[in-house]
Amino acid sequence: MGAPFGATILDAEGLRLSAQEKAFFAQANPFGFILFARNIDSPEQLRALCDDMRQAVGRDAPITIDQEGGRVQRLRAPLWREWLPPLDHVARAGPDAAEAMYLRYRIIAHELRDLGIDSNCAPMVDVATPQTHPFLLNRCYGSTPETVAQMGRAVADGLLDGGVLPVLKHIPGHGRAQVDSHFALPVVDASHAALMQTDFAPFKALNDLPMGMTAHLVYAQIHDQPATLSAPMMQVIRQDIGFDGLIMTDDIAMKALSGSLADLAQRARQAGCDIVLHCNGTLDERRAVADAAGLMDAPGQARAERALAQRKTPTEVDICALEAKLGALLNGRLHV
Repeated sequence: MGAPFGATILDAEGLRLSAQEKAFFAQANPFGFILFARNIDSPEQLRALCDDMRQAVGRDAPITIDQEGGRVQRLRAPLWREWLPPLDHVARAGPDAAEAMYLRYRIIAHELRDLGIDSNCAPMVDVATPQTHPFLLNRCYGSTPETVAQMGRAVADGLLDGGVLPVLKHIPGHGRAQVDSHFALPVVDASHAALMQTDFAPFKALNDLPMGMTAHLVYAQIHDQPATLSAPMMQVIRQDIGFDGLIMTDDIAMKALSGSLADLAQRARQAGCDIVLHCNGTLDERRAVADAAGLMDAPGQARAERALAQRKTPTEVDICALEAKLGALLNGRLHV
């Protein structure tokens, strides 16, 4: 096992790293990085930024992005493909939905790898309900645990076959949330047994995936704190769901969580999160989070190294042929 990574995934302010950011990342040694729309201008620029990030930490650090398709995709037209919302994609493909989801994310993985990005914050296996908040609803894959798990596996396989690490989210399940956790803290009052049968079930079915992201939700009948900050909920994730991959927080700057960023980083680590994800902050805020999160412990480092070992060089594929096949499955409507 190598020297421990910093227990963070961090972002950058612009299209290239500043001298101050380079020095900070060299000191903090974050496990990896995440990209947003403000970091994206052109393929050449994005490849250079990914090189900047890896050179700053002196290793082949993972670089992730939110490229679900639909409303949540950082790479957009005209330079990259636009995609239907996942729920619409699944509905349009009908009985061929699993194959269509595999092809979609195999193509997305090809786009990402071309730019130097080797991780994607997908699959999102939250189970849709009639009450699911609109911010999440059409990002879901279905309304039954079985369908969602099947689609999630197809997404993960497409990404892995394309050389991109999937991040399973939002553990242990965000579908019952009736408020947007970017702005408020959702509370779910279902029993542990009911949650295991529905919300938690797709995560259990996919508990072999290398990385996962927490949900900023309170599961009131299990614990009174958001899962990201809750040791009892981490026990549910590790033991009941059986997920032994690397666990990162959702962005701790989201308004669902209250407290200072340093306090939240410490509480997330104490609860059992391996990695603290912090986005959209100042350099001073990133420093505070990195200091508070500290270095990975030995179990977290082992999970991190297992995850990185699953990165592979993809076999060559004919992307145009895959796109044509996907278009046929979707009755000719591949994109938005």
